[in-house]
Amino acid sequence: MSDQDAPPRPGGERPDWDTYFMRICHEVAGRSTCLRRQVGAVLVANRRILATGYNGAPKGLPHCEEVGCLRDKLQIPSGERQELCRGLHAEQNAIIQAAVHGVALQDVTCYSTIRPCITCAKMLINANVTRIVYEGDYPDELAAGLLEEAGVELVQWPLAREGE
Repeated sequence: MSDQDAPPRPGGERPDWDTYFMRICHEVAGRSTCLRRQVGAVLVANRRILATGYNGAPKGLPHCEEVGCLRDKLQIPSGERQELCRGLHAEQNAIIQAAVHGVALQDVTCYSTIRPCITCAKMLINANVTRIVYEGDYPDELAAGLLEEAGVELVQWPLAREGE
């Protein structure tokens, strides 16, 4: 197929790497079964996807969309008491997927549709993540401080780009 036969590129230009992986992150988030927020995470090293994860109940268990949201029932605000939830976070599931499939994580960039919570931040630090590109903020300043202290680069991806 020649360049003349190729369909036009959406947005008119080739996306940079961060945009490319964030778009994939949004596709991954589409698998989420969380009733509050759909989150996707992609672990990348050397421009290669190592693992993906989305938030939801552990494998084989009913999803929140089937049994309801425990956090809503208990009226727990976002950013508090993460342990009171049926689901795992997207970043946790991505790290678990890498472990289950024997994928070594070294000098990894984590792309996430939201900035990690404190639990995920600690796991990402120990999983050798050196850079986190995220889209939305999450109300957890302790996590941001811990990531900074560990030398993990935090980059907020633009919420909207011209022409996309």
